Amino acid sequence: QVQLVESGGGLVQAGGSLRLSCAASGSISSINVMGWYRQAPGKQRDLVAIIGSSTGTANYVDSVKGRFTISRDNAKNAVDLQMNTLKPEDTAVYYCHVANWERSSFKNYWGQGTQVTVSS
Repeated sequence: QVQLVESGGGLVQAGGSLRLSCAASGSISSINVMGWYRQAPGKQRDLVAIIGSSTGTANYVDSVKGRFTISRDNAKNAVDLQMNTLKPEDTAVYYCHVANWERSSFKNYWGQGTQVTVSS
């Protein structure tokens, strides 16, 4: 089992910045992908950014490229999302996610979610 605890989030004006942090604990595999998803009211949960454990390669949804930066600390099993130049359309509940390699397959774990609200 893996537990995820998120922190950060809140209310910010358009153009501002926020930083989300997520700490993973439990049976963390050395092979995993950590990331952030978001879900706006009435919409599905969508990928924001992911980063692998081995190469550290990051991928972003087009709408956040150049504004958001995902980073991870493998020693601490932590992943952060630095969000700059925030827009009202970034308003959503943000969820930390880990795809953890267990018994020859990836198992998904989610954090409890943290609200990000960007006012215009």
